[in-house]
Amino acid sequence: MSKHTSEIKFTIELDENKIPEKLSWNAEDGGISNEKTKAVLISVWDDKKKETLKMDLWTKDMPLDEMKHFFHQTLLSMADTFYRATNDEKMTATMRDFCEYFAEKLDLLKK
Repeated sequence: MSKHTSEIKFTIELDENKIPEKLSWNAEDGGISNEKTKAVLISVWDDKKKETLKMDLWTKDMPLDEMKHFFHQTLLSMADTFYRATNDEKMTATMRDFCEYFAEKLDLLKK
């Protein structure tokens, strides 16, 4: 049986100082084609070194308020992923509590 390979590709346009000006991504299997974005956080597990390798990119026109929301939503997503990976309800609840605290401190929650 033949295996299917899927690819996710990021394109980064840099200025003369190598600061991202434009970011876009493609994920053909997901129907994403040249989708523009202003920020991306990528984490990869190095199982030999037992550490996370990461690449954090954002465009210079990424608004600060959007960056705060991006981090908040990323933290919430990490809590969900942690639960799916570990089924650890107690730590997931603790992570979600932190997300609520984070949002409160940054005044992100609309009343």
